[in-house]
Amino acid sequence: MRTIEGVFEEALALILGFEPRISVAGRTDAGVHASGQVASFTASEGCDPGRVQRGLNTMLAPEVVIRSARLAAAGFDARHSATGREYVYRIDTASLPDAFTARFVWHRPGPLKVGPMRTAARSLAGDHDFASFCHAPRLPASTRRVLRRLVVSTAGQEVRVRATADGFLHQMVRSLVGTLVAVGEGRIQADSMPEILAARTRAAAGPVAPPQGLALVRVFYGRRPGAARTTAQASSTTAETSLTTAGMPR
Repeated sequence: MRTIEGVFEEALALILGFEPRISVAGRTDAGVHASGQVASFTASEGCDPGRVQRGLNTMLAPEVVIRSARLAAAGFDARHSATGREYVYRIDTASLPDAFTARFVWHRPGPLKVGPMRTAARSLAGDHDFASFCHAPRLPASTRRVLRRLVVSTAGQEVRVRATADGFLHQMVRSLVGTLVAVGEGRIQADSMPEILAARTRAAAGPVAPPQGLALVRVFYGRRPGAARTTAQASSTTAETSLTTAGMPR
């Protein structure tokens, strides 16, 4: 299966003349997209970020597009230096799917009750144990996370869920969305979120939403999300290069 990371590493090796070790800010499931992915690697002395960006876009665009490339501070790592991530999930409620957006939305025909979904989302935001909203982690991994923001909005016939956190568990956003959709359909009560959280079992929550509606849209560096809006643009001057990417599902 082709992945962003795979084609990215292959193209970089051709440009640099060696195979760099890549670190990416968000590792996503197959079918999930990214418009704000960040990757870093250690480059040789004198590496020109502009040349790297032009070369990668020549080989990879339009499936994968490098929006910016720059030298980063010593020790910067796209994954481990990140202080937060933001995802957006798009749900198309129109009666018929749109051929031009079908790869990037979950087509779920029929209206959703957005009011109850927003009530449920407010109960889920905060510092909680999200064991009920994730694929079972390897023990003794913690399932506690700080969900800084969980917002439900509409745009025409599209319902969008935006989630911001210091970090996410495997399939956490898709599980949150699946549960919110079940609330919007009337199958789960909006005021039952505390009980679902307390259950600490995946069976207590709603289904996992399909992958294609989810996209990583922003990675935070520096202060925690909510305290500042610094994003995935590293700066400074060493032989480590950070690239902000957008493209096909990983």
